[in-house]
Amino acid sequence: MSDIIRTDTAPRPVGLYPHARRVGQLLFLSGIGPRTPGSNAIPGNVYNAAGRLIDYDIVTQCHSVFANVRAVLEASQCRWDWLVDVTVYLTDMQRDFQAYNAVWAEYFPDINKAPCRTTLGITALPTPIAIELKCVAAFPEAR
Repeated sequence: MSDIIRTDTAPRPVGLYPHARRVGQLLFLSGIGPRTPGSNAIPGNVYNAAGRLIDYDIVTQCHSVFANVRAVLEASQCRWDWLVDVTVYLTDMQRDFQAYNAVWAEYFPDINKAPCRTTLGITALPTPIAIELKCVAAFPEAR
């Protein structure tokens, strides 16, 4: 058995999948990006007059993606400090890893309480975003 979680407090998925699925004491979040809930605007993106993406602010996108993860966790009756594993997808590892790492440290200042993390450099994501997170959390009974 599993519970499907959907919420209006996070951006709508870009496909036919839930925001999260709880299986036993584990919560699996689908990939979550920095899009703004409701509008799908992408914080930090800069477009030219023709509407073409010309730049982005990775720090702004990092804060937005963390807010979206938190929204899904809260909709699942789960807490930020119950995260146990995070996979990070960056579209420009060379440019963005250091800034991402600094933002990560703001949200997880104690290495003894931080989730495990894997960071991957990839060529693209399904929307014009620079970062996406895939998270797993464990409810207290399983910790």
